[in-house]
Amino acid sequence: MCTQILLFSVIMLVSSIPSSSFILNKRAFSSRKSVVTSSRGSASLAMYDKIFVAGAARGVGRIVVEKLSSQGKQVVAFVRRAEAKEELEQLPGVTVVVGNALEQKVVENAMDGCDCAITTLGTAPTDVVKHQVDYTGNINVLEAAGILGVTRVVLITSIGCGSSRDAISDEAYEMLKGALLAKEKAEKALVRYYTNAFWTVIRPAGLLTGPATGQAVLTENTKVCGAINRADVADLIVRAIDSKSTFQKVLSAVDPSASRFNFGMEEFQAVSL
Repeated sequence: MCTQILLFSVIMLVSSIPSSSFILNKRAFSSRKSVVTSSRGSASLAMYDKIFVAGAARGVGRIVVEKLSSQGKQVVAFVRRAEAKEELEQLPGVTVVVGNALEQKVVENAMDGCDCAITTLGTAPTDVVKHQVDYTGNINVLEAAGILGVTRVVLITSIGCGSSRDAISDEAYEMLKGALLAKEKAEKALVRYYTNAFWTVIRPAGLLTGPATGQAVLTENTKVCGAINRADVADLIVRAIDSKSTFQKVLSAVDPSASRFNFGMEEFQAVSL
């Protein structure tokens, strides 16, 4: 099991934001842009050129912004702290919006004009009110995407949510239960209400700081668990954006080369990106 590894997940996602209440507006997901189709009529990969990233100030979200910028993408980096603005805006193609992810209209206004939305929002240990951003912040991103017709959404949660509950020990689950349940609620909302679009849920486990190994993978196997560098998670997110093999799938992110890796089983199949 991954008891020690999952301790890292307390700081897995990067935003620490004050809380407010929110109820998902189901009607928000009825407004969509048309799916891009090929001459043969099947859904084709869109060229996602302007990408909204929530939780962009540091951690996984920050690395995602850097990678997208290096690829020539236009990025709207949504951050809570104003001090992140100046540094991020030095990156080519990056526009920084400072705002509170718990205010839905603020998120919607920031996302307007984007064709892809990524949210790496999550609880930090210093949050005064625990775990609300794990649900409400993420739900606000999802609802904004639905209202604006953004058809590509990538939600970053954690191994231990939903179908991956048994991948972690009971001790780790109890320690992280509040955050995991909040993230799981966001996952369920995305899967239930975003049926006509290309969503992906990516679940890493214990996040480490270090250079990318290049060995990390995504898998539909719900029993795997292990440590993974933030840089590798960011790389998987960026590669997944245009990969139809990740569309409408819930995937675990793991690194078989990590010293703390624990499969929980003998073998698994990686998703081809």
